[in-house]
Amino acid sequence: MPHDADHSRPVPHRTDSHRTDREIESLEAFDRVVAGPGSLAGWRVQSLDLTRRTGALAAAVTEGTVFLGCTMSTEAAERAREGGALVFPPIPDLPFDPYRNALHTPDELFDGLGDGYEHTPDGRTYAWFRRTRADRDVFASMLRAVHDDSVSDALDELLAGHDVVGVMGGHALRRGSDAYAGAAHLGRELARAGMTVATGGGPGAMEAANLGAYAAPFEDTMLDKALQVLAATPSFEPSVSDWARAAFEVRENYPGGGASVGVPTWFYGHEPPNAFAQHIAKYFVNAVREDGLLARSRAGVVFLPGAAGTVQEVFDNATPNYYQSRGEPTPMVLVDREHWTERLPVWPLLTSLAGGRPMEARIALVDSVAEVPATLARLQQR
Repeated sequence: MPHDADHSRPVPHRTDSHRTDREIESLEAFDRVVAGPGSLAGWRVQSLDLTRRTGALAAAVTEGTVFLGCTMSTEAAERAREGGALVFPPIPDLPFDPYRNALHTPDELFDGLGDGYEHTPDGRTYAWFRRTRADRDVFASMLRAVHDDSVSDALDELLAGHDVVGVMGGHALRRGSDAYAGAAHLGRELARAGMTVATGGGPGAMEAANLGAYAAPFEDTMLDKALQVLAATPSFEPSVSDWARAAFEVRENYPGGGASVGVPTWFYGHEPPNAFAQHIAKYFVNAVREDGLLARSRAGVVFLPGAAGTVQEVFDNATPNYYQSRGEPTPMVLVDREHWTERLPVWPLLTSLAGGRPMEARIALVDSVAEVPATLARLQQR
């Protein structure tokens, strides 16, 4: 559905006066532009409901304007085209907005959860993705690409100027476990230290870190109580619906939690997004999602124990640090010495790669999550 309101983002972002782009993403911004010079020439108007702006559109200059997924009257659309605009109308019967002007929210993705996860926008979008991917429909491929680019744009706007710390870890980590609680306490400490926590946005360790950031503004006992509620539904299997409802129960009991970011994907559609990331940048293309999350975690990345996906993320992050293709190497902290040296011996290879290079001073292996905040701070100063 089109978005027609200014987006209130607890994570601070650039104001319109500091923007260098030509995007109009709210009705308030639209009204300011047309009330000023009265010209929309060269602007990109993104995913707005303009059905009550027919008069303003008729009076405005639209040479070179691009309307992306805006709802407007037939008269207004024709007038805009006659004035030299490109009009990309909303796509009917699509379970997502490819032209979206803001990140997803848990409430949006899980709307209709009472009828079962499969009826939510997230569940329906995953079903659409599976169907169209199998059909190899070029139009569907284009819509996925446009959507993912729109999400990347919104994510950049949200995170500009923030110290983003990525927390990576396996999706199989169960609620109620000591490791889950540890990841949640880590997320809380990072958020309280002024960091913006960003995760892969899914279940397990990712959910735990987002939960911790959500708990940051509350008294310490809030997190303990939340962990107790969630432990009753330890996994998203066999029921995503029950798993998600438990998270929303925590949110209802403790509204107004801290902000963090989740970056999940429909590529792994069996892994639902978690409800504790206030801002969700969900992608169709997993490679874009992985690279984008790591590239934006400029304050460092924490790697909790995980399997193949987390191992891939370690080296996806190590490669630009090795070549310094994104500038100075960023901190990398691996948690659980036994896991990363014996069970999956990633650490020996990582240290061999880093030897004698600037990234050597930016990597560390610790035994527990309790050591992460101080270790991360030390690596950030080098």
